[in-house]
Amino acid sequence: MQIGATLFATDRSWHPGELAPELEARGYSSLWLPEHTHIPLSRLTPPPTGEDPLPEMYKRTLDPFVALTWAAAATERLRLGTGILLPAQRDPIITAKEAATLDHLSGGRLELGVGFGWNEDELAHHGVAMRDRRTVVEERVRVMQALWADEEAEFHGAHHDLAPSWAWPKPVQTVVRPGPDGGQVERPGVPVHLGGISSPTVFGHVQRWGDGWIPIGGAGLTDDIGRFRAEAQAAGRDPGRLKVLTFGTLPTPEKLAHYEAIGVDECVLRLPSAGRDEVLRTLDSYEPHLTR
Repeated sequence: MQIGATLFATDRSWHPGELAPELEARGYSSLWLPEHTHIPLSRLTPPPTGEDPLPEMYKRTLDPFVALTWAAAATERLRLGTGILLPAQRDPIITAKEAATLDHLSGGRLELGVGFGWNEDELAHHGVAMRDRRTVVEERVRVMQALWADEEAEFHGAHHDLAPSWAWPKPVQTVVRPGPDGGQVERPGVPVHLGGISSPTVFGHVQRWGDGWIPIGGAGLTDDIGRFRAEAQAAGRDPGRLKVLTFGTLPTPEKLAHYEAIGVDECVLRLPSAGRDEVLRTLDSYEPHLTR
């Protein structure tokens, strides 16, 4: 099981170009950064943390692609992840270009953790209704995947219509996903992992267009991972090629051993959204728990 790290990168937290080489030197596999384009003052949906008011870091989030570019330039092996990117709040053509460019320049080190979004007000400012967000996310990811993989990309859906188009660079990486004839096809692409609860809806999305699952909530994970892989196999996907990543973990030796035993592929540890000294103290406190 690989060990990664995530923190809310803000204008007040440790610079990602300084954090990333520290993680690489300590043997971490990856760095994952979230995003919020902005936070409306109105609140139609409660914060996912259960805290009210919303923590300050949500208002100050760095753009993940810009921040990860600093991390890429300062490292050689560390994988770079978005956790969680919100495609419903992004133009898919521009996002596809940003992702492909970063994957190209980093030598194939980018992965995208994506989600449907929880903030109804934020979604509305981007012209997306809460009820439509799952369909919008799927279509936008499919637009991106077409632009990454196809010489002449096109997509036609309920929310997006892309006439035949050229787009380079293509990602360095390749992924295996369902082909038009029902088989599996290997094509250029950035791995896309969907964050969500254990449910037929979330599993169905991963089976159709994803490369992995980021569970929300740890209760029942032993059974959930088995069900996730069984349903993927029944849908014609190779379960061995679909990753399971746990996010925001506070490690103990027992917890890490349990995750590895039940088939978690990567455990992403939570770092504080703070300056250098506090983040380093946290990394030092994690060291006794990590077996790599």
